[in-house]
Amino acid sequence: MAPLKALQWAALMLPNLLAQLPCGGASAAGSQVVLQQQQPHEGPGSEQTPLATSQRRLRGKFLHITDLHPDEHYKPHTSTRENLACHRGKGPAGVYGAETSDCDAPLTLVDATLAWVREHLRDEIDFVVWTGDSARHDSDETLPRHNKDILAMNRRIADSFVDTFSDDDGRGLVVPVVPTFGNNDIYPHNILLPGPNDILRTYGGIWARFIPEAQRHSFEFGGWFYVEVIPGRLAVFSLNTMYFFDRNAGIDDCVHPAEPGYGHFEWLLVQLDALRARGMKAILMGHVPPARTVGKQLWEETCWQKYTLWLQRYRDVVVGSLYGHMNIDHFLLQDTDDIDMALIRAATTSSSSASADDEQASTTRETMGEDDFSIQSGASYLKELRDDWAKLPSPVALEQGVDEGIESGRGRKGKGKGKFGGRWAERYQLTLISPSVVPNYFPGLRVFEYNITGLEETPTWMDPARTKEGQQLAEDVSEVHELKKRQDSDLEAEKKKKRKGKGKKPPADPGLRLPEPPPRGTPPGPAYRPQALTLLGFTQYYANLTHINNDLAGDASSSPSPSSSSSSSSSWLPSSWLPSGWNPGKHEGRRPARPEPRPRAFGFEVEYSTFDDRVYGLADLTVKSFVRLAHRIGQASEKSVSAAEHYDDDDDDDDATTATTTTDNYGEDETYDDDLNESPESRRSSVKKDKKKGNKGKGKGKESHKTWLHFLKHAFVSTKNKEELEDL
Repeated sequence: MAPLKALQWAALMLPNLLAQLPCGGASAAGSQVVLQQQQPHEGPGSEQTPLATSQRRLRGKFLHITDLHPDEHYKPHTSTRENLACHRGKGPAGVYGAETSDCDAPLTLVDATLAWVREHLRDEIDFVVWTGDSARHDSDETLPRHNKDILAMNRRIADSFVDTFSDDDGRGLVVPVVPTFGNNDIYPHNILLPGPNDILRTYGGIWARFIPEAQRHSFEFGGWFYVEVIPGRLAVFSLNTMYFFDRNAGIDDCVHPAEPGYGHFEWLLVQLDALRARGMKAILMGHVPPARTVGKQLWEETCWQKYTLWLQRYRDVVVGSLYGHMNIDHFLLQDTDDIDMALIRAATTSSSSASADDEQASTTRETMGEDDFSIQSGASYLKELRDDWAKLPSPVALEQGVDEGIESGRGRKGKGKGKFGGRWAERYQLTLISPSVVPNYFPGLRVFEYNITGLEETPTWMDPARTKEGQQLAEDVSEVHELKKRQDSDLEAEKKKKRKGKGKKPPADPGLRLPEPPPRGTPPGPAYRPQALTLLGFTQYYANLTHINNDLAGDASSSPSPSSSSSSSSSWLPSSWLPSGWNPGKHEGRRPARPEPRPRAFGFEVEYSTFDDRVYGLADLTVKSFVRLAHRIGQASEKSVSAAEHYDDDDDDDDATTATTTTDNYGEDETYDDDLNESPESRRSSVKKDKKKGNKGKGKGKESHKTWLHFLKHAFVSTKNKEELEDL
């Protein structure tokens, strides 16, 4: 069998990396000596000298920012209509953006956002996750995009990130920034060919301050890399999801060795193995999320299959997965029961079977390719998620902390045995998708908090520009050296098989590499069981542009509540529902109240926080918490039998049980029913009491429906009022 492409790349990289070491062009033996002299530190408990670090202390917070879509041609008070795109004409486009429209973001919004982040967040966070799309859409036929413009804008934004997260004296970054590609960061749109290529080489230069020096060569081959944001403890992996993206006509799948997606998973396997050996954890991030419903699929199926399998096998290592692209605030649950090993082994099946798979995949791409998910926000997609969640097993056993694990052998006769993969719901995986800065709704930023118990004195990351030490380089050279040894070992093993196996039937899957599961006895990882590095919650910020732009007649002088600010005389719809596919926004047809813009002071404010959101009731951001929430949302689906049983009874007493609300009936000050104002623990206790009293499920349909509306409200970043949400 031909050597694996990913390992070939590693072999090509090895001489270049070794040449950068102090020994220069030393022999192979000499290189091994250098590697032994500069071993990486081993993580927790290591007595080796750690990498040079900054004087900052861990804060237990990090920023996720995504989809800026800056538009250098944006002009205030222009039209938001199709092909005018806030470039020409007369209309309601504000100084800081045309909220709820498909216009891209003015540079004033991008600059003001980063200035606000520098002032309010820079010194409070440990690292930054930046998930791509830092160029405008090709939405104006008179101003077509060109490759040089896309790269120039990405270079400008990268420089702005360096300025934002550097110290005041300009000596270097004070927090690490981890970027990734968006589908609009390349030309042609959506298409990225296998590396090495000019695009990857150019971005290697644009992101030179963010990509570790020793990984820049491998980046040119695949556009992937990682940063140890907490040295020896936590790494953030920048996945190149363009090689998984179903819309990328330059790739086919993730199961054939010639495909870059195949090499990507080989690289990820090696790196996560290394982290497991060092006792480290990882956050995975990318631009295009692994969305997969009946009508919507963003990743090529074999890539989704491998990703889900990899997360299952590395569930002791991966802390969480963060994505952007879709502009709406929501989450996904991947079900490991959907893993199909036949698809993962597709490269070694018979030609007729492979041909059938390719034909099916092609049909899927043609069907799903009609929707551009960079602006897709249709409620049909969210309803499909809700319908999927309606099929989730009842989490009663999870509430009681019962171990239903298949491997443990306990509870085999119990109700719901094995439905969740154990008491920590390890059957499922969580993907968190943040809303965008570009104001297709309101601009958003998300600040996560994570558990740093026991890590308070851990040395923090330091910009290599501040130090002469090169241990990070040696660390990555060591990993590439391991790749080379694996390649040599594989080739030797293959030769032995050929010598011994002449005349015998070849194995079913020669060369197929699968990750090893967690070693026996390994406890659940931070994504499942609360521990150090577990994500505790997040605070979602938004900028109310209707208030800030201060352009429309009748606009209140004080900042309104989030959802009340979205009210308008005419309803508006997401672009995917409009005949042309373009959304002019809720202010289309209105003219500014003044000839010259007079915006208010720019700033972000809290939209909601999972720490005190009584409707969501999330104790933390573990998979178990989101399985509970997803099940509750799913009960609002018409496909949920348990919810349908109670809707009629609940509707009869709506007037008697619903408290007085704000003018829009869905503002932040809205008073929910008493059961929703209780803590999650109290609410679960009340449900148990109702069951004992013979009132099983009473009020459950109403609670699920309100949770569903709450989910929709935040999905659209509080730009819709309750009546609009009810009409979706």
